[in-house]
Amino acid sequence: MYGAYVLRVLTRSADFRRLFLAEVIVFGADWFVMVPLLVLLNRETGQGLWGGLALAVETGTVALLLPYAGTIADRFNRKHILIASNLSALVAVGGLFLVRGPGAGPIALVALGALAAAKAFYTPAANAAVPNLVDPADMGPAMAVNGTAWGTMTVVASSLGGVVTEWLSPYACFGLVAVSLATSALLTSRIKRPTQDALPAVSRPAFAAIREAMGYLRREPRLLALVTVKSAVGTGNGLLATFPLIAATFGVGARGLGLMFAVRGLGSVVGPFLFRAALARPHWLFPALALSMSTYGLVYLGVAGAAWFPLVLAGIFLAHAAGGGNWVMSNYAIAQEVPDELRGRVNATDTMIAMLAVTVSQLVVGAFVDSVDWRVLVACCGVTTLSYAVGWFLVTRRIPVQVPAAALAD
Repeated sequence: MYGAYVLRVLTRSADFRRLFLAEVIVFGADWFVMVPLLVLLNRETGQGLWGGLALAVETGTVALLLPYAGTIADRFNRKHILIASNLSALVAVGGLFLVRGPGAGPIALVALGALAAAKAFYTPAANAAVPNLVDPADMGPAMAVNGTAWGTMTVVASSLGGVVTEWLSPYACFGLVAVSLATSALLTSRIKRPTQDALPAVSRPAFAAIREAMGYLRREPRLLALVTVKSAVGTGNGLLATFPLIAATFGVGARGLGLMFAVRGLGSVVGPFLFRAALARPHWLFPALALSMSTYGLVYLGVAGAAWFPLVLAGIFLAHAAGGGNWVMSNYAIAQEVPDELRGRVNATDTMIAMLAVTVSQLVVGAFVDSVDWRVLVACCGVTTLSYAVGWFLVTRRIPVQVPAAALAD
């Protein structure tokens, strides 16, 4: 049973368990900040534009820094990077308490940019560390479990963020995030197992190391396909900027907005387990990736026409179940095929491409969110993702199947 493997990887590896719990906290902080901040910006500025810009600044900052951050993850102690990122994020959260009055929008963007910069260094180091904290036989379950961390905390943090915002204030959420980040740093400090095989004996310039990773990707068509697959969902992700407007249309307030993000996270938790069969069968992988992308686009076309809020929630869940499966399937395949000394940079490149797609989508939607009906914007995002999925499948269908070094056990 797969559940037995999941339980085993969490109970047998104390260090993986510590990293997983630390990641849960970090990902929870993302949405325990973002949902209250979107509500706060809408209240202080009266415009949806600032919410779209906030989402774009977060993803754009991460995308721009990821190539360098991935190099750092391969050149320095990953455990130390994780702790430093947690503490830097804690400092950045302090700036969110200044988001008020006429300058609320610009202040929020600066604080969120600093928070995103810390996250940019955390993500590739954490992803690259996972295979070193578990035994080879546990790698598949560990990747699947690790892939649920973001979705799990999107559910919890988005729901609680909406409730705490209405019950207390957005600033109370920011305070709780600061305490949580300190806890994450403490958990990470207790990891004993090495987080990489060995630090490089010779330190090369960062951009030379980045060029090495890019050269490796150019020689591997299968990896090129895998690092571009997440962009399908990314190109449609600008529709998140319409979530506050959808909540206002249906009169569900901050709690409804939090529920929308929570359902999105729940789908991301369930998706990896729905698609996990493709991890054990290499010839299923690319068709399953194309199916997941197409499902995301088609379901959001349905959301654009929904007239009942529960149907909107159901659509968000289904779309992001497909998106979550897409993310974990590609992450697993990349982790199986990339050597440890390049894993941080390749992971960073993979996430960077996806984040750039998300940023462009959010900027475009944010530019129109105050002047175009949200249903039109959501439909356009759905069509964009669906078109990308079809094009990706046609381009990659001739790439030969390669059997990974280790397959996920049934």
